[in-house]
Amino acid sequence: MTDKENNNKWQQKKWQSLKGENSWTMFKVVSEFVDGFERMNKIGPCVSIFGSARTKPDHPTYQLAVDVAKALTDEGYGIITGGGPGVMEAGNKGAYLNNATSVGLNIDLPFEQHNNPYIDRDKVLNYNYFFIRKVMFVKYAQAFVVLPGGFGTMDELFEVLTLIQTNKITPVPVILLGKDFWKGLKEWIKNIMFEKENNVSPDDLDLMPIVDTPQEVVEIINDFYKEKAQLQPNYEL
Repeated sequence: MTDKENNNKWQQKKWQSLKGENSWTMFKVVSEFVDGFERMNKIGPCVSIFGSARTKPDHPTYQLAVDVAKALTDEGYGIITGGGPGVMEAGNKGAYLNNATSVGLNIDLPFEQHNNPYIDRDKVLNYNYFFIRKVMFVKYAQAFVVLPGGFGTMDELFEVLTLIQTNKITPVPVILLGKDFWKGLKEWIKNIMFEKENNVSPDDLDLMPIVDTPQEVVEIINDFYKEKAQLQPNYEL
């Protein structure tokens, strides 16, 4: 008899069975996807803006978000944000001031999150599930502009970078706005993640340029799509 056989029989952990009501979660998820696809399919080319919900209107980052949204809408893009306060509000405000498409993908949270007043009334979408909201951010954006933020902003940024890195979505510009905030992260990725640990490739370092002005953001996006049009003559944004 083996030592294992001598021991008491191993017991698998037991979990409570799913309650019957949880099986309906699938239908809630499908419902949110269907509503989102039907409404977002009509919005036209947009840029998603990420950033902190905690940024106050008197903070320089707030005005920077307003300015970059205005600059992008001058180019004919609509703006998609998370629909809440802070940088999200500022992004929608910039679009609102230019009478441009202003979309808010709001998430139901116990604090911080509420719809800001600068979203088009017919373009307020409310979500219970973060992962569905992320799909809408990614699927309907021609570029991403990421301003200073916290864990949520980092989550959204690295979600997009991972999808591009793994070829799960078509590459699009991902631009970090605010050098003082982002340069330390980029240096850590280069020095530790790439050079020391070899956990990313050299090309991955080029996926997120860092700039300081709305004009640089617009230039990167315009250059990206000009090059794409040259490579694909029948391409239309």
